[in-house]
Amino acid sequence: MNIAISSATGVLLRRSQVRWRLAWENELQLSDHIDLSEFFRKTYGPTGAFNAKPFEGNRSWAGARPELRAIGYDSGGVAAHMGLLRRFIKVGAADLLVAELGLYAVRPDLEGLGISHAIRAMHPVLQDLGVPFGFGTVRHALQKHVARLGRHGLATIVSGVRVRSTHPDVYLNLQPTRVEDVLVVVLPIGRSISDWPTGTIIDRNGPGL
Repeated sequence: MNIAISSATGVLLRRSQVRWRLAWENELQLSDHIDLSEFFRKTYGPTGAFNAKPFEGNRSWAGARPELRAIGYDSGGVAAHMGLLRRFIKVGAADLLVAELGLYAVRPDLEGLGISHAIRAMHPVLQDLGVPFGFGTVRHALQKHVARLGRHGLATIVSGVRVRSTHPDVYLNLQPTRVEDVLVVVLPIGRSISDWPTGTIIDRNGPGL
């Protein structure tokens, strides 16, 4: 899938040359994992050495492993990435099937590419999967970026909700679960946003993407 943005400037021209590939996890080759691992280390590394650590040893995931990926490529290789995993979460007292979106990253020279492009690449698949909602979490610092999704009618930001997840590994100095104060992003797919359950705690019952 190609997403084109016409522009005369060099930066926007590079964005227009990003080609999106939708790949199920079983379709990825060893070379794909190696390329993605390097991409994540370089992308997450500047935000802190600990953030790049999960991607050592050619590992191309940090927490839960995606089942489907949207991978953006350009002439420089991997340019952007977003993962998808269907799972049941608990919102308040309600069990809910969602397609969780996460493991989003974009190469530093293409930071203006925007999360909305990855969402658009994923959206037809979300509809084909027949899930009621897409679901993701982002840091409060990214609120302006995800707010654009709302303006385009793609998603709704749910604030005032904390998310409880397990750590991807066992750490002797940490509790097995953690609770995060994050922004919850909901994409109505098969159901209306009015059908999203109310609750102040969302349980992943597993690690996030």
